[in-house]
Amino acid sequence: MYVPRRTCGVSLMSLFLALALVGSGWAQTATAPAPVANPYRQAVAHLEQAEQELTAGNLSAALSLVKQSNALFTGLQKESAAKLAERELSSKESEQLAINQKLGEEAQAKADSFLPTAAAKKKQAEELRNKGQAEAGDAAERESREQYLQVQKFSIKSAIYALRNQQIIFRFLAP
Repeated sequence: MYVPRRTCGVSLMSLFLALALVGSGWAQTATAPAPVANPYRQAVAHLEQAEQELTAGNLSAALSLVKQSNALFTGLQKESAAKLAERELSSKESEQLAINQKLGEEAQAKADSFLPTAAAKKKQAEELRNKGQAEAGDAAERESREQYLQVQKFSIKSAIYALRNQQIIFRFLAP
């Protein structure tokens, strides 16, 4: 069958345009990770991502991932209560639990130590502004904000250590 050139050119042009429009959608779906059916694996994946986000300084993303991981581990705890009662931890697992517990407590202690300083700096900033010292007040507020970010960072780190313990406890669910 003979197809005139003009028709073929228009058809090819339409095809390229359609592929260009749809191609961007394909690229987005191709890069999206496949959902994980195993809640344990999903919780661990969220936990690992949270650590990466924390290291990168993205505290809001890290906190969100910690919350998601915690929700999954909480669900696993409810579903696997009978299995957990029967399961005994190895001495190596028990040691790691103790280490994580200690590191988590240290991180939370650091967070708690920054909290009074941050609150004092915030109060100082308000007092300086009330006295008409706006620049000094702004500087004190920046310091306060940095202190509060440290509080959040160490609190997230503490939660990650606690969730690492959950990872160890539920490791038997990993296929």
